[in-house]
Amino acid sequence: MSKATIQLEALGCPSCMQKIENAVKGLNGIDQSTVKVMFNSSKVKTDFDENIVQIETIEKAIEDLGYPVIKSKVKSA
Repeated sequence: MSKATIQLEALGCPSCMQKIENAVKGLNGIDQSTVKVMFNSSKVKTDFDENIVQIETIEKAIEDLGYPVIKSKVKSA
């Protein structure tokens, strides 16, 4: 499993967190129990299987909701 930290533009409301969390959890290869959306720092953290899903796919799922990704950092296990 790899660990991703995805920096977003500032989140405007708590319901944004729920939308992003649901979108990320809906992807194959995501460890659903590790998905955390941090409102104050506008970050998403999750563990994922790079053999199943790529960081670009996770970023696209977030951006498709209208939340621009500033940068992502991935640590391979």
